[in-house]
Amino acid sequence: MQHFPNLINGIYGIGHRILVTDVQESLFWVRYRPRADNQMVIFADDASPRWITQLAVLDNSTAAVADKFGNVIILRLPPDVNDNVEEDPSGNRSLWDRNALGGANQKLEMVCHFYVGEVVTSLQKATLIPGGSEGLVYATLSGSLGILIPFASKDAYSFFQHLELHMRTENISLVGRDHLHYRSLYYPCKNVIDGDLCEMFNTLDAEKQRNIAEEMDKVPTDIAKRLEDMRTRCAF
Repeated sequence: MQHFPNLINGIYGIGHRILVTDVQESLFWVRYRPRADNQMVIFADDASPRWITQLAVLDNSTAAVADKFGNVIILRLPPDVNDNVEEDPSGNRSLWDRNALGGANQKLEMVCHFYVGEVVTSLQKATLIPGGSEGLVYATLSGSLGILIPFASKDAYSFFQHLELHMRTENISLVGRDHLHYRSLYYPCKNVIDGDLCEMFNTLDAEKQRNIAEEMDKVPTDIAKRLEDMRTRCAF
């Protein structure tokens, strides 16, 4: 276990793979090599150090993590990852034994990144309503609850992405805070739409709602219905 740099704060098993979180160095994907030297072998790790507080396994190659600075990140193994940790038949030491700069040669891909704004103390994959869509539910240190849900289609993602862009312009923060800068406080926000900001569409005055709807070739009631459908599909 000497390959783990600091302090292990979580161990999760999924199939023949083991996920290990470090208090300061993010996530490691590990396999056990019993035949050669009874060793735990790190075959992939994260390129960025993260102070992990919680982890939720999403599938055999994907995991969601949260750090102590209020970020939620989804990390995935690359499609061509090699996790065969047995000895090379040629007699040479295998790929995972030739580490690069103290880390594994194979690096995880960051699929999504979002700054929540509070320390996440719980992260679970769950379905909140019968027959609803499965989502990633999180709880924070101050008691807030939130859910991250996948879009069902590219059309839905495109719709809410455009709505978010318009809301950044029309819904100015009372303290003058730039929305994109806030959600990208530690790392650039990636592949996540801020549902809280989109929900603020219903609080705008009628003229601003019409302006946004015209820019999107919609009417205000269509946008309000899409927001309601997204809520009822996953949570309430």
